[in-house]
Formats: sequence, C-alpha cells, structure tokens
Amino acid sequence: MRSQTTVGTAVLAAVSALTLAACSTTAPMVQGGDAPAAGGQGAGELSEYYEQAVDWRDCGSLECASVTVPIDYATPDGDTLDLALNRLVPAGGADRSVLVNPGGPGGSGLELVESARGYFGTDLLGGAAIVGFDPRGVGESSGIHCYSDARLDEWYTTEYDLETDDGWDAMVAAQEDYGQACLENNPELLGHVDTVSAARDLDIIRAVLGHESLDYLGFSYGTFLGATYAELFPDRVGRFVLDGAIDPALTYAEMTIGQAAGFETAYRAYLADCLEGGQCPFNGDVDRAYQRTIDLLEELADSPADTGDPKRPATDADLISAIVVALYSTQSWPLLSQAIGGLLDSGDGATIKWLSDFSLERDEDGHYPEDQGAFTAINCLDFPVTSDREEIETAAEAAVDASALFGPYLGYGELSCTTWPIEATGTRAPIAAAGTPPIVVIGTTRDPATPYAWAEALAEELESGIFLGYDGDGHTAYGNGSCIDPLVEDFLLHGTVPADGTVC
Repeated sequence: MRSQTTVGTAVLAAVSALTLAACSTTAPMVQGGDAPAAGGQGAGELSEYYEQAVDWRDCGSLECASVTVPIDYATPDGDTLDLALNRLVPAGGADRSVLVNPGGPGGSGLELVESARGYFGTDLLGGAAIVGFDPRGVGESSGIHCYSDARLDEWYTTEYDLETDDGWDAMVAAQEDYGQACLENNPELLGHVDTVSAARDLDIIRAVLGHESLDYLGFSYGTFLGATYAELFPDRVGRFVLDGAIDPALTYAEMTIGQAAGFETAYRAYLADCLEGGQCPFNGDVDRAYQRTIDLLEELADSPADTGDPKRPATDADLISAIVVALYSTQSWPLLSQAIGGLLDSGDGATIKWLSDFSLERDEDGHYPEDQGAFTAINCLDFPVTSDREEIETAAEAAVDASALFGPYLGYGELSCTTWPIEATGTRAPIAAAGTPPIVVIGTTRDPATPYAWAEALAEELESGIFLGYDGDGHTAYGNGSCIDPLVEDFLLHGTVPADGTVC
C-alpha cells in the first residue's frame, strides 16, 4: 500500500506545474532593479529598449516579431534577450491591441494566439489585434532547458519515501541536482525569469506596439503577471482582465493547500456528473466513487498497470496527473471516464499514461518541451520557501486534511524550490495597484487550480478591482461560451465596466 509520504518528482514537477498551468484551451479532448519612470515611453538607460523599432513579418496567418529587453534590469547596458511575439490582426486593421498570457508560469502566448480563432470571440477578434508573447525563459524566448529527454524519463519515474531520513535526503539531493543542471544550462538567464522582470518586459512591449496604455487579458498565473504590472505601472494600465486569479499574498504552502481543496471540489463535481450519465466507470454515490479512486491509486502504487510498453507502465502518479489535467475542462471529462474505465474493466492503463504524458507535454516520440524547466525556475524566484523539514511536513499534512485524494500528491511541492541554486527575489503580499482604472477579476466556482476565493481576494486587494463570478466547472471562465464572454469583450473593446459582484 502506498504511504502518504511516498512521492515522486513526477508529482512535484508535473502535477505541481499543472496546478498553475495555462487556460483551458490546453486541456485534452481526444486522444491522439527599479521600474522605469512613470511618464513617457521609458526613461534613462532603458530608452533604447522603449524606442526600438520592431519588424513585423508574415508567419502564416499571423504576424511575428521579436523585442529586445535587458536580461537584468539593474544593468540595462548588459546582456540582452529577444522575446518572441506574434499577433492576429483583424482584416480591416485595428486601433487596439490586447496582450494575452495563458498562464503557467511557462505557458506560451504564441501558442495561445495560434489557436485564437477557436478560443476568442468573433467580436474581440474583429475589434482588436490579439498579441501573444513567450515570456522570458519560455518557449521561443530562450526557454529554460535543464535535463535531456532520457534524464527526464528517469526523473519523472523515481519515487521517494519521505517518511524515512534516507528517502528525504535522496529527494532533496535529486532536487539539488536538477537545480544545478538548470543553472549550468542557463547560467545568464536563470536568475532573471522572475515575474517582476517579466512585467517590466510587458511595458516595453506596450511601448513598441505604440500604445500609451496596455490592454491585457491574463489567465491563471497570467493574473499574477498582470497584477504585478499594474503595481509597477499603474498609470499605464488600460483595460485589464484577470481570469482564474491567483491571490499574490499566499505563500507556496498556502497555495498548495488551497489547490488541494480546489481539485477536491472539482473532482467531486466530475464524479457527480459522471454518475448521472450513462458511461460512468463508477457505481454508487460520489463518496463511494471517491473512495474507489483512492483504492485504485493504492493498487497502482503496488502494481502499475499495463500500457503496452513494459518499460512505461501506468503508476499512481500517472493516474493523479491524468485526473488533474482532465479537470481543467469539462470537455475532457468523458476522456477521463474512458481512461478510468479501461483500468477498472481490464487493467488497461494506456489512456491513463497518455493523459499523464499530455500533462508533462511528452510527445509520442518521447520528447519533452525544450523549456521544461521554466515552471520551476519562475516559481522558485517568485516564492520564498522554507527548507525546514518540520514546516514542510506540517504543510503537507494540511494539504492531506484539505483532500485525502490530492493532498498526498500536492503537499510536498515546496520541496522543488528548497535547494534551488538562486535565492528567491519575490515577496508574497497583497497587490493594491493604487491609481489604476477598473481591473476586472474573474473566478470560477469549481475551478480546480485557482480557487474561487483567490479571485475574490485579489479583487478585494486591488484598489480598483471589479469582481465577476462564474458558477461553473473547469479552469478559467472566458472562452467557454458562458455569460462571462460578452462582459469581458464589451469591457476590452468598449470600456464598459461590468457591475462589481456580478455572478452568473
């Protein structure tokens, strides 16, 4: 039987990454230094960046470009970094641009804009240029690469019994080795992929787009990036929408506990929907199906399921990853039922393994993204963490209290940053962003990754926060055809501020 303290790096890296991952467009459906001065475009030593000319070129149906920013804003005359941008411009052109970020940290804005026609509403697509970018350390903007594919396969399948001193020490040593590999492969950039630096990049992007203020639509982690920008540059905030909001005052441990509870709520909602349908792999009521899931995890821990590849069976970590990624969108719920049904009916773990690979972005040829280190690199700069074992164990116990199913897998996430080779530069505190125009903050009642209460908290912290609530399932609200869509688009296109406290 699996101990509640037996965890693997797949759980810390894959499941933890998913909990702050991009908006629901990524969910699977079918198998297969100081800020620049407030006035003007930029100031002092940063003027060359603010005043740079950008060469937009055709790239398929989009336009693409790059923008140069300093790696370290404290030394703007030092090494530089090119950020990759793209945009979808309406056929008749547009005076407005909306910069988008899909979350993560580590989500690619380029990929979001590539799928813009299937995600953003026709009114928004016809009234504004949708601009995407890969943040520093992500994707085509010098993505953080740490391990080879083969090393990652080993890394994600190793488990440690954290009840023992030897298991604890081995896990800490493994995290330290990973961090050192990230540093060796990205020596100049690794210490400068924090959210404050990324927010300063946004202001340079704003300037080179030719706008006095920035219009922005951010999802999940993108809400933290947007709120950080608003704090740094309140007089340059245009129309801001923060969907699936993160409370910037929460510590790593507090976020982990909140997410364990969020996934608990979301999974129970899935089970209720499943049991009401005709193709559910479970019987009985929600509590019975929930307990059967816990039993199944323990069975997989003792005896992983066959996937057709004897070297890659489906483990309990694969099942929890599969559940987590499927909860991001209700469109994925039937696939999750199919995957669990295969396990229960015939011991077939192939679909579970496919979903788990999807969560890690591992393709069928065994390749992982080149920027697979971005999530940890950004988080470990943004979150000061403790290295005290007793404190980490106390937080892990609280996560288990929040969810008997998800808590054992999420509770030790803080370990991923305890040995990071670069000290955190971020602080955790409320963001007021005093002096900005209205900022719309959205929460979804059964959002698994960014609980509703976080959006309520951010809207309250922001001096000009306007709260919208969506009574629904899945991660983030906009783009799902709900009542939220017209409110967001009317605000972004026409500046119509929705009524604070609207829930629909």
